[in-house]
Amino acid sequence: MALPPAFLDELRARTPLSALIGRRVKLSKSGRNWKGCCPFHGEKSPSFHVYDDHFHCFGCGQHGDAISFVMQSEGASFPEAVERLAGEAGLEVPKQSPRAIEAERQRLDLHGVLDLAQASFTRRLHEGEGAAALDYLRRRGLSPETIARFGLGWSGDGRGALTAELARAGVETARMLEAGLLREAEDGPVRELYWNRVTFPIRDRRGRLVSFGGRTLGDAKPKYINGPESPVFSKKRNLYALDLARAGLRAGQRLVVAEGYMDVIALHQAGFTGAVAPLGTALTEEQLEELWRLAPDPVLCFDGDGAGARAAARAAELCLPLLTPERTLLLAALPGGDDPDTLIQKRGAASFQAVLDAARPLSHALYDFVREQGGGDTPEQRAALRARLVAAAGRIADRSLAAEYRSALLDRFYASRKRFGKAAPAQARPVRTHSSLDATQAERGRCLVAILLRHPDLLRDTEEAFAALDLSPVMARLRDAMLHASERNALDSTALLTQLNASGAMEEAVQALSSAPYPLPACAHADAMPAEAEAGWWHIFGLMHRSRLDEEVAAAGQAFIDRPDEAAQRRLIALCAARDALSMPDQGAEIET
Repeated sequence: MALPPAFLDELRARTPLSALIGRRVKLSKSGRNWKGCCPFHGEKSPSFHVYDDHFHCFGCGQHGDAISFVMQSEGASFPEAVERLAGEAGLEVPKQSPRAIEAERQRLDLHGVLDLAQASFTRRLHEGEGAAALDYLRRRGLSPETIARFGLGWSGDGRGALTAELARAGVETARMLEAGLLREAEDGPVRELYWNRVTFPIRDRRGRLVSFGGRTLGDAKPKYINGPESPVFSKKRNLYALDLARAGLRAGQRLVVAEGYMDVIALHQAGFTGAVAPLGTALTEEQLEELWRLAPDPVLCFDGDGAGARAAARAAELCLPLLTPERTLLLAALPGGDDPDTLIQKRGAASFQAVLDAARPLSHALYDFVREQGGGDTPEQRAALRARLVAAAGRIADRSLAAEYRSALLDRFYASRKRFGKAAPAQARPVRTHSSLDATQAERGRCLVAILLRHPDLLRDTEEAFAALDLSPVMARLRDAMLHASERNALDSTALLTQLNASGAMEEAVQALSSAPYPLPACAHADAMPAEAEAGWWHIFGLMHRSRLDEEVAAAGQAFIDRPDEAAQRRLIALCAARDALSMPDQGAEIET
């Protein structure tokens, strides 16, 4: 049913989604949006969120707009859902033109042509001519149930048997070409595209057949092929096994992106029924958008070789401008030389589950990818690495998220040099005494004061923790003066310094702030992003009082639940970033003195 996009946009705009869904789901307000228990899978805690223009379940992955909600919840067809919503919105459904009707008919006809080809391929697999292909699939460990579920087949020898079979069913050669079953050579006759290949049907998210993949049993190149672009198939938009993965996600499975057909099939057979794969190309923006419609955090799991690592790095780079606080990626690293299929065959499903459990957040993986582009211990090399990290974070369109990534990446950058200066070789490290620990705490206190001098707007959220710190006498006097000045009104850095100078509190502090042998961290600089400064302050505070930081995280989490506004969310994110950074290697290292 081809309808003008402008009409569909108007229909969605006139249909309040919370009111529509609220007829079937008990919704409660959650900030600017709504949430409730998902109507598509049984759950006790609400993970179903309703926004202005779409809904998304973080439990089963169901996602869509007003039209798709009516289709999914009531089993209505697209025309039925549109008719119903248009009637409620007071809109008249446009009548289709003869040209649009004919284009839709031909598009639907292509699905029928592909269905006929699929019936032929699956039949041939179980006849004499498909014996070698069936034996190959069995040797790859596939059960008869898996072979049937994925509709695997055998193309035949490509000498015209399929063409003749479809012609007897009334399919014209032009339609076979349009469906991608034939290819037209520049200097020869039309020939069948698939010959002497195992066939893999490719379906869209609604389960309709749109194309085929094929794998040779011999040495022909390329080993794998996909059908060409057609009115029903776009290689950059489709994902292999997408229709089956949707069912797996509704059953609680993780959304996993593997590299190839056999990886996906092996994963499904082993119980990982949320697996999909791109179609012989690098992951595209369109495929990422499709993945995020299903889950907020799909796991990329590419082969454990150099090519797989490069594919993961390309995907991480590609996704940066598309990230939001609601959608990200995780990256799972396979053992070197393994793919999901071989790993499961050698070590079982538990080994792959361990790989999924160890998947890294995108921010961690991104640092490693950027670091691998070049780095070292010279000032020039480290400056270049820092610039690349900042540039990577800058590619994220969402400004608040970009600031958080910049903070997280630079935290790791400074952690690699023990944050306050390079560590001495292990064998040369002195035995720490009580006095060296005091010096460490004093240095951390200096950094906390410096951050708040540059970013006094943080005083409101850090005041209680700041007031309780055990600081050196000079820093304690400066701290008291800062808190006194901030009681009157909100201050920027210039205004705060002016008041402190007027009171005489800065005179002795200037010397203490500038004379220490260690450089201040980046989060204490005036050009640091606010989120970087806040996360850095709590990180250093956590080094001084880890248990108090954990209490602050818990309190911020409860505050966000009670009042989920932007300020509460920002504070919770900063505190969690600080806590998580302390769990990374070297974050608890003391200052060398």
